[in-house]
Amino acid sequence: MNNIKLLITFKGDLNNYSIEQLRYISEEGVWSIGQMYDHLIVVAHEYLDSMEECAALNEEQPLGKTKFGEQLFENGGFPPIKIRLPDELNAPPNNSDSKEELISRMELLIQRLTHWETKVEYIHPENKVEHGGFGWLNAKEWYDLVGMHFRHHVRQKDELESYLV
Repeated sequence: MNNIKLLITFKGDLNNYSIEQLRYISEEGVWSIGQMYDHLIVVAHEYLDSMEECAALNEEQPLGKTKFGEQLFENGGFPPIKIRLPDELNAPPNNSDSKEELISRMELLIQRLTHWETKVEYIHPENKVEHGGFGWLNAKEWYDLVGMHFRHHVRQKDELESYLV
């Protein structure tokens, strides 16, 4: 499934939840479904900002990915493990958006991805921006990372749904 179809599926799934279900936190330290969506949207825009930065660069970057970054792209996605960022990078996501707000934010994200879908292939592959964990990524890699990140959270989404009553 390509990035856009994946995001359309995630957006459609929002219709399955009540506002109480979106905001339900089963226990301390576990996100709500709404928080997971907020996280996915915020991070996707960060990735697309880096992709756009690659598009604007006028100089090539010879450095490449970290070992983990190489593995990530060779495998086409994140390993099936929970990844916890350091506390200073791990503030709880927003848990106050309504279903309508999340749908609207997803629509804007889908529009942004669609806008770049055909353009990203033409951005010079040596124009790169550094990711803190994966190393130097080009525009296509940043674009692809959006889908990889959403796919990585499918397991979390299933787990969070299992807590709902």
